Amino acid sequence: MSVHSDQAPSPVAAVVILAAGEGKRMKSSRSKLLHEIAGHSMLSYAVTAATTIQPEHIVVVVGHLRDQVEAHLAEIAPHVLTAVQEEQLGTGHAVQVALGQLADLTGDVMVTMGDVPMLTGETLAALLLEHRTQQAAATVLTAQVPDPTGYGRILRDAEGRVTGIVEHRDADDTQREITEINSGIYVFDVAALRSALTELVPANDQGELYLTDVLTVVREAGKPIGAYFIDDVWQTEGVNDRIQLSQMNAELNRRILERWMREGVTVVDPASTWVHASVDIAPDVILLPGTSLEGATSVAAGAQIGPDTTLIDVEVGENAVVTRTQASLSVIGPGANVGPFAHLRPGTTLGSGGKIGTFVETKNARIGARAKAPHLSYLGDAVIGEGANIGAGVIFANYDGLTKSTSTVGAHSFVGSNSVLAAPVEVADGAYIAAGSTITGDVGPGDLAVSRSRQRNVPGWVARKRPGTKTARAAEAAQEQKEPS
Repeated sequence: MSVHSDQAPSPVAAVVILAAGEGKRMKSSRSKLLHEIAGHSMLSYAVTAATTIQPEHIVVVVGHLRDQVEAHLAEIAPHVLTAVQEEQLGTGHAVQVALGQLADLTGDVMVTMGDVPMLTGETLAALLLEHRTQQAAATVLTAQVPDPTGYGRILRDAEGRVTGIVEHRDADDTQREITEINSGIYVFDVAALRSALTELVPANDQGELYLTDVLTVVREAGKPIGAYFIDDVWQTEGVNDRIQLSQMNAELNRRILERWMREGVTVVDPASTWVHASVDIAPDVILLPGTSLEGATSVAAGAQIGPDTTLIDVEVGENAVVTRTQASLSVIGPGANVGPFAHLRPGTTLGSGGKIGTFVETKNARIGARAKAPHLSYLGDAVIGEGANIGAGVIFANYDGLTKSTSTVGAHSFVGSNSVLAAPVEVADGAYIAAGSTITGDVGPGDLAVSRSRQRNVPGWVARKRPGTKTARAAEAAQEQKEPS
């Protein structure tokens, strides 16, 4: 049964997140809960959902690879408590460990899992409201699935009231035909939960203390059990191996893309476009095939991204065009043009109307409005003024083997092709650098800097040093044509 209300429920006393399992089927040296979906760890989604309902306490039960999990929690959610389940003796035991951290708790306790990333705070709030509306001692989140293999089954009496849960491995043939499954997500009255936990015994195939058995104990004590049914089965799905991880990632990405398309974003090929949950996209953005937007990336209205582009923590301005580019921790200004085949490394800022072109790499480079670096250049530790032009093949040589230094090119200056700026140098506004120069000193306003040896031609060198070659024959023929008849 479900209910609907505009009134938010009062805060739950605590949310317990079960995150102690080994996750053997992931076959990973990394905790299963730290594997990512849409750019964020599975555990982070569980913490976010729990935080949404503003409980008085959040307790994460840790066990396997606890150092990894605790370090991650300290980074993403320092407000949560942790409880250590030294031995994984079942979900009932895990909740006992969590309640040990909350000795004086009263009210309601919600139990969720760390590997159910699609579960939302809105669903938890609805579950809590149902629990309180029915004045139940325990309420379970349930769903109908076409293939319930592996799930615990919801047991009901003739009147449809929940009487308990039986795990798949312990179910008989009749019970296995039930398609209403246990999500593993509950709300309990604290007093009823504490009392029932003391009566659990490991009378099952696994020899563990099942949290599911709490419902049977509560029922036998004459207390009401409730159920909140959810249509969105994905919110009850856990991740146990990398196949399920991939499926979950694809489903969440599909939902993210659909949400942005409804808000005015064009996604030309959703099958090859990936957007993290933390990305922000404005209307009238076009995402071409092969685009991946990750981290805290934001894309302003009218921009076009892709094809074959990955942006990680990048800010893209209005009407910018970014083509076949890899960029991270960078800012691309309004109306700017990047790519194809550009690499923007951290610290790159491209001003309004600027250009970073084909096979250009930048790092810690501040490039002014309407400045251009169209081809085949490396701009490392550079400050480039408004309207400056960086020719093809220009290198900002920023590292001397000990330190990295910054070079500056002033507004509307021109750096000729195949030049090298050996940092630190300062090229003032309105200056020119002749093509092929190596600049080791400052260049004044309006100056032309030329730093290259005078050209010297050696007549007859090919005939003397490469006689009989195709080159020699070509030179001889050209010379004959040049000489008057």
